[in-house]
This record gives sequence, C-alpha cells and structure tokens, in this order.
Amino acid sequence: MPWLLLLTLGAAGCRDREADYPANYREYAYISNGGSNTVTVLDLVNMRQDRVIAVGAGPSGLAVNPRRNEVYVVNSGSGTVTVINAESNTVAATIPVHRRPYFIDLDAQGARAYVANSASNNVSVLDLALRREVGVIGAGEAPGLARIAGDGKTVVITNRASGSVSIADAGSFKVRSSFGHCPGATDAIILPDSSKAFIACSGGHQVMVIGLAHATGSEPTSTDVLLSFLDVGKTPIHLALKPDGGEAFVSNYDSDTISEINTSTNEVGGAYLVGPHPVRGLVNADNSLLYVSDFSAGRVGVYSIDDGKLIPPGVRVGEGPDALAFSASGRMLLVVNAQSADIAAVRTTTNPASLLTLFPAGGAPNDIAVKAFRVH
Repeated sequence: MPWLLLLTLGAAGCRDREADYPANYREYAYISNGGSNTVTVLDLVNMRQDRVIAVGAGPSGLAVNPRRNEVYVVNSGSGTVTVINAESNTVAATIPVHRRPYFIDLDAQGARAYVANSASNNVSVLDLALRREVGVIGAGEAPGLARIAGDGKTVVITNRASGSVSIADAGSFKVRSSFGHCPGATDAIILPDSSKAFIACSGGHQVMVIGLAHATGSEPTSTDVLLSFLDVGKTPIHLALKPDGGEAFVSNYDSDTISEINTSTNEVGGAYLVGPHPVRGLVNADNSLLYVSDFSAGRVGVYSIDDGKLIPPGVRVGEGPDALAFSASGRMLLVVNAQSADIAAVRTTTNPASLLTLFPAGGAPNDIAVKAFRVH
C-alpha cells in the first residue's frame, strides 16, 4: 500500500520546492516504454507527467541533442528512430535505420547520430538536420552499441555475438581496426580526451582497454592498440565514468560488486560489495558520489568515491531499478524501475538521499534522458 500512495502523489504532481525556475525554463525527462510502444514525458519543473507519446515498436535507447531541442528514440521492433520536438513534445520525424537497433549516440555538435543495428551487423550514421541516413559502418556480429568520441573522429562499436570491438573512422565510415577475445562485448566508454576506450566483456569477468588513434594529448598515436584486459567481477555489464575522466566504475552483475578502475594507469583499485545484481552506475557532477541500481534489491546504493564505501542505507525506489539520469541541476536522481513500471525521483540534496515521489510509466520502461532549455 505505501507504493500505491507514492504512485498517486507522483501522478498528481509534487513540485520540487528547492528549485526556483524562470518563467521560460523547461525541463523534461523522457522514458522509453518498450512494452507499450510509447515514451512517457515528465515535466520536471512542475513535477508531473506531461504526456505520453506514441512512437515505433519496442522503443529502447534515448538521446538528447546538445544543440537543438530534440530527443531521439530508437525503436528496436520497427527499425526506426523517432525524432521528438522537445518544445512541443510531439513527433517531428521518423528516420528509417536497419534491423533491431537498440541504442543511439550523438556527436558533441548534435549533427550526427550513430545507431548500432544488432540484426544487420552494421551502424547507421544519421544526419540529424537532414533527418536521414548518410552512411553505414560495417561491424561484427550483433553490434549492441556505437559510441562516438568527443573529438568526433572515432566510433567504438561493441559486437556482442562475436565478442569483439570494431574501431571505425567517423569521416570515412570505414572500420580501421578490430579486437577480439571480449566475450559478450556490451557497454563502452571513451575518455573525454578521446585517447582510450574501455569495454565491458559481459560474457566473462574482464574490461578491455583500447588506446585510440588521436593527434592531440600528451601521447599522440597514429594507430589503435590493445592496451590491457582488466580483471573485474563476474558479468560486467555497465561502465560509469567520472565527469573528470579519472576513474571508471564497473557494475558486476553476478558478483554483486562494483570495480574501480584508474583510467590513467589502467589498474583496478578494488571491488566493493554494493547489493544484489548491480546494473547501472552514475557519478554526480563533483565526482564525489556514485549511484548504483541494485536490480534485485529494489534499491539505489550510494557509494562515496573518496571514502571507498557505501553510505547507508541506500534508497528504496521500486522493483527492478535500472537506468539512471540526473536532473539538470543534479538535485534529483531519476530511476527507471523496469519491473514495477514506474520512475522514482530521489532527492540528492538530503543526507542520506531520500525518495521524493514515484511517477507511473508504461510497460517495460528501459531508458531515460533529460532535456533542459529555455523558450524564446
């Protein structure tokens, strides 16, 4: 019964009184509902549901444009990307891609998007202004993720079925190198200076480290090179990077731990018990706290990075917590609960962090993205 009460509060609206927004400020959270073929839109200024938008079949990955007031939804069942106008929260366009896409990544200018098509063994390159595919990058078997480096020159593709990683040139759409022996290659992160990529080999217990060809930085290199395999916990499925790029945290699903990686030395600092089946992590803006979704505990754990320990008791959020996103101010953490089909809003300004409210979502919610802007 307490959860039903919280759900009612979320639906009715519960304004965050810590915030004082200008009249032309807008901030929305977008949640893809894979089982309902919809996107739930939450108004984070007024803390209420804004609307539900019909999209394609099996919506999964989301991304927001850093330069335009647009949000992009990957529809895995229909092989398309839906473009949402964030100012009106309406569908602006639908872009065809290939079979079984799941995730989408954008370059820093918001000009191009990269969509890995898992059933087509390739990556679609989209021109977001023209709203069409302008190139295709070949990949390995069942590519799940394509990340574009911050300098816009390199695309890192994880190939889950072939246990490999493809490195492509963003300008020519050509694969320039590939690396194997990464079973179940899944998540990938790229350092802010575009010098390295870290890939979770979820079929085993390692993280692959690749040095990327780059012309800038303290050690420029002309080729991609395999630097190391780092031993972490069982079934590493997600990598969370500190905003300063200095450390990465691995969610080890079957070890109930997180592993801490020093990204400059490529060394594992240690593993820490966090709770049953951690699936996602997210580091706050000042690099001090890591929030971890404990999928089988219905809880988000809060880990103090400087102290190297959990801050008890964590936050009870709902069933099957998975994807995480901060509000623009960082005062609120939004948690997608895949099994209870709702979204938890957690206050990060209280000590310890505390649940503010819950919002209803559609069937099988699986990803979240936040867009903040001012209207003119």
